[in-house]
Amino acid sequence: MRIACLGGGPAGLYFAISHKLRDPAAHVAVFERNRAGDTFGWGVVFSDQTVENLLRNDPISGRTIVDRFAHWDDIEVRVGEERVRSSGHGFIGIGRKKLLEILTERARELGVSLHFEHPFEGADDFPDYDLVVAADGVNSRVRDTDAQAFGVDIDVRRNKFIWLGTAKTFDAFTFAFERTAAGWVWAHAYRFDDELSTFIVECDEATWRALGFDEMDQEETCRTCERIFARHLDGHELMSNAAHLRGSAAWLNFRRVLCERWSAGKVVLLGDAAHTAHFSIGSGTKLALEDAIKLAEVLNRPGLSRADALAEYEAERRVEVLKLQNSARNSTEWFETLGRYLHFEPIQFAYSLLTRSQRVSHENLRLRDPAWLNRVEAWFAEAAGAPADGRPPMFAPYRLREMALANRIVVSPMATYSAGPDATPNDFHLVHYGARAQGGAGLVFTEMTCVSPEGRITPGCTGMWTDAHADAWGRIAEFVHRGGEAKFCLQLGHSGAKGSTRIGWEGMDQPLAGGGWDLLGPAEVAWSPGNSRPRAMTRDDMERVRDQFVRAVRLAERAGFDMVELHAAHGYLLSGFITPLQNRRDDDYGGPLENRLRFPLEVFRAMRDAWPSTKPMSVRISANDWAGEDGVTPAEAVEIARAFAQAGCDLIDVSAGQTWADARPVYGRMFQTPFSDRIRNEARLSTMAVGNIFEADHVNSILAAGRADLVALARPHLVDPYWTLKEAARAGYEGVAVPKPYMAGQQQLARNLRRAAEQAEALRA
Repeated sequence: MRIACLGGGPAGLYFAISHKLRDPAAHVAVFERNRAGDTFGWGVVFSDQTVENLLRNDPISGRTIVDRFAHWDDIEVRVGEERVRSSGHGFIGIGRKKLLEILTERARELGVSLHFEHPFEGADDFPDYDLVVAADGVNSRVRDTDAQAFGVDIDVRRNKFIWLGTAKTFDAFTFAFERTAAGWVWAHAYRFDDELSTFIVECDEATWRALGFDEMDQEETCRTCERIFARHLDGHELMSNAAHLRGSAAWLNFRRVLCERWSAGKVVLLGDAAHTAHFSIGSGTKLALEDAIKLAEVLNRPGLSRADALAEYEAERRVEVLKLQNSARNSTEWFETLGRYLHFEPIQFAYSLLTRSQRVSHENLRLRDPAWLNRVEAWFAEAAGAPADGRPPMFAPYRLREMALANRIVVSPMATYSAGPDATPNDFHLVHYGARAQGGAGLVFTEMTCVSPEGRITPGCTGMWTDAHADAWGRIAEFVHRGGEAKFCLQLGHSGAKGSTRIGWEGMDQPLAGGGWDLLGPAEVAWSPGNSRPRAMTRDDMERVRDQFVRAVRLAERAGFDMVELHAAHGYLLSGFITPLQNRRDDDYGGPLENRLRFPLEVFRAMRDAWPSTKPMSVRISANDWAGEDGVTPAEAVEIARAFAQAGCDLIDVSAGQTWADARPVYGRMFQTPFSDRIRNEARLSTMAVGNIFEADHVNSILAAGRADLVALARPHLVDPYWTLKEAARAGYEGVAVPKPYMAGQQQLARNLRRAAEQAEALRA
């Protein structure tokens, strides 16, 4: 088989090496537009796993590469004069030029035909080859000549960056942030040999233009950056190796590349031509080399057709690429929204940076640098007014008005559909909420409790519109308060267009077969084609519903609740007013966001006026309709949160979606937490994160990084009322309140978990 590798970077060269190792008789040629030895980067970073892969694939080049590596363990975060250093991160770097020299020499040894200064446009330039491997980088001409065939999706990100080098050798992977009169500028700096370091400078475009970088040549850029980062460079100069670019062209915007298909005809994409990962996680070369190994392996596996080989290559590598691209997206967005975090204390800013991609978590940091993480936990506890006694962030106290929470864990509101026809909570609810209140969480929410019979979602929903309801809830609240330290919050809502449906396990959002009721909504927009069409609310309807919420609040106070939440999410009545997907009104309650918020805010203010000023109130919102610009966007969610805060809201419960039947949310662990992060740190409001959070590690990572103030867990509490007590035992934290009858069990659990951890550590050793 005759194979042409188009592109003489690490991807193309390493594929040629890998294929020749497996099939020495194959004719493999590498074609490169530039001269031999030309490179326009500085250093590249590898992981230990990548090194193992290189040594296993080709021990000869692998050992040569390893012998030239620069190693370092530390990350140092510098904000002005402040410095925070964490260890145990284990980076390996090598100069890109040296890497190319090693791979080029190894390719020659194996008989690869190398052609430099060879221009090409696409596969049609190589008619005599059976397979064309497009390894010509992020700006691949081969890919772009047939972009439709590959399903190319390119997202040009907004920050500007430039690759520079310096003779200043950093002893840690260094992030240096400097404030200029025009805005913040920062550097990603790391040593890759004994004499040189990579020095990537980044900033947003407004700062870039205000500093005049758009009009500078590379010499002027280097001198300006030297002045900005003088305290970090110790008199060393900055250098560019992109002399072929004129003016400000060396400044780039990162291009995130995705391709629906990695092969078409006789062309297969490799490395950056198929996918890219942001430089801030340093995985582009890693992905390219691992692509090369896999492609060579499947092409040489006996009995596997070329079509099947390419399909397997794409399927396996796509999974790994998507994992890294998701992490890279998180990292990219962190740097693009840097202003959210610059008010943090230095230690929290460093923690936020280290955990930005979600590949590094709280417990992962404990493995890397336990002493540093102990300092983080001590800082977090003391900032919350607690002693620095080794408690994880989830066990730090929190206060909302006069309500003091023992910890940051919340039992999320979850529909149980277990009330009778009169909507009165019963013995099930006493046991359900009582058990969870004894389980150690600081705050327990009720399910959405409806303010009127026609405001129910299903016949199994609880209500709060009669004295009997208040008495039944009061019985539960009294038990919750008697049983431990947990506080009790009543979530109030009205179903709107999503009412008169079956209980969840009989058909979610499906209309009742009989015995239903008339629906109200902001407009005559049905939840789905199968649901009843609501009646558009009149002003009289609004006043009546507002008064129903006020009545429910007064009953909640009588029942002894510590807190009330207004449910304005998930497509229920008030959410229906907020989202343009349901709200099609043309009066003062429809159209722009200000109008769509008018009625929900009116309801909230009336509730706030009726609720004691010493007790807190929260609002649950859907921060993303998952409908692009047609629905509520995360940016609008910040304005929604601000509006409720100005009306007296103490906590924004940040959920997302469920506002229209055709939503296509992007699921994943902690998938709604970025919305909480944005609201908390752009609007500077207290938030609660919720959504596929199920480990203590998730909780502690979210809190310590300042992404939320409270964390709600739903499904974990459904099957384990004592989730918080178990996690306290696992962490060795003894300050959690344990019901006295259960203390012996808690102590035994703590001993057993400690012993299991010690045995696991002994096995690892």
